[in-house]
Amino acid sequence: MFTSLYSKIAAGLAALFLALGLIFIGVTVFSTDMYQQEVNQKLNRDLADQIVREWLLMDQGKVNATALKEIFHMLMVINPGIEIYLLDPDGNILTYSAPKGSVKRKSVSLGPVLEWLDRLDASPPIQGDDPKHPTRKKVFSAAPIMRDNTLEGYLYVILGGEQYDSVADKLKGSYIFRLSTWMILAGLMFTFVSGLVIFGLLTGRLKRLARVMDAFRADSPAAPADLPADIKPGSADEIDRLTLTFRNMADRIHEQVDALNASDRMRRELVANVSHDLKTPLATLQGYIETLLMSDNDQTPAQRREYLSIAIKHCLRLNTLVEELLELAQVESARYQIRPEPFNPAELAGDILQKFALRADERQVDLHPLFHATQTFAMADIALIERALENLIENALRHTPEKGRVTVAVSATPDIEISVSDTGPGISEDELPRIFDRFYKPGAESSGAHVGLGLAITRKIIDLHGEELRVDTSPGKGTRFYFRLPPAG
Repeated sequence: MFTSLYSKIAAGLAALFLALGLIFIGVTVFSTDMYQQEVNQKLNRDLADQIVREWLLMDQGKVNATALKEIFHMLMVINPGIEIYLLDPDGNILTYSAPKGSVKRKSVSLGPVLEWLDRLDASPPIQGDDPKHPTRKKVFSAAPIMRDNTLEGYLYVILGGEQYDSVADKLKGSYIFRLSTWMILAGLMFTFVSGLVIFGLLTGRLKRLARVMDAFRADSPAAPADLPADIKPGSADEIDRLTLTFRNMADRIHEQVDALNASDRMRRELVANVSHDLKTPLATLQGYIETLLMSDNDQTPAQRREYLSIAIKHCLRLNTLVEELLELAQVESARYQIRPEPFNPAELAGDILQKFALRADERQVDLHPLFHATQTFAMADIALIERALENLIENALRHTPEKGRVTVAVSATPDIEISVSDTGPGISEDELPRIFDRFYKPGAESSGAHVGLGLAITRKIIDLHGEELRVDTSPGKGTRFYFRLPPAG
């Protein structure tokens, strides 16, 4: 029944107001009774004393029955709620004005009487024993009966007898009391309804957030869009901060899910591409080795050398592909950390160009260094930058025709810029967005050439340094890859 926060708050508020109403009504009734007793005792403070002064109630220790009868009659006419009791010095009841058989006590405790007599300025009400009830207390007025400085007894006047109780009951059932009670209940009900409305407004945002969270759990991608996006963190309350946190969490989960989906697609493509790129050289290698085994005596030494050269070529191709896969996995690892150190990029580029000099001569390609910042040091991971330059130069050599040129330039602008450009066929606009994808090589789909990982590895290396690998190309006029590094110091 009480499944929502609002229903629990409403139930708790109803129980609180019910208890508060009962307590308030009880306190009101009790305070009203006490107030009436206090007023009654204050108004009749000197009643017993005046009766003792005006009437001779006891004579030589004996009760003056005639005087008491007149007093009883007079008080019955004036105030029937008053009851008079004549006590001896020990508090025993000698006579009284109540009907016969109604008095249940034989004596009255003198403690309250003496307190009344000793502290006439005390704050009423002071309650004493009610002779008509074994345990009940009532307000009273009392006075000592003295004769020749001798205490003969006490006049004990109960100010609210049975008729007082009846009048009090009537007062409690009166129109004024009922009106007051209904006003209290109406005030509590109004406060209760107002509290429900206020709590409804406060919990409305929680209800909306709960609906959005349920929708999000049910795999509704548009669920967080129903939440407000213009919450200012500095002025937001707890609910707003919870809403903002959930929205950010949901957006991050969506991003991670998209990244996982993209990673899964890339994984499938990787498996397909690796399978295809490994299958061809393995099949070729297997074919030539089987040929050598089956027809060993029928082949000339030149043929066997040719077959072995082809097999070695495909082994090298497989080895290069495996190394690239391991290198890509290493740089894409979340725990991989670069180790920056100062180095001279012009010297590094010159050393790398020497490695490719022989291959460039074989392809009749001119390797042209263009270094404008020979004394400027860069701050980067020298091993990774070396690998990136090797990939770019190797890629440029692969796409540069005979008599072409590959230029490696180093300049300071003020950051250090390193570029590798060629005079090859360039990259078409359709292929340009995909050149950094893993296992993609421009023209591979049409030419049947094997795909590689060099550009993907290079871009990841530059990304690890917080920079961007850029490309300028024009069909028929060559391609230029370049990136920047921060200077050392």
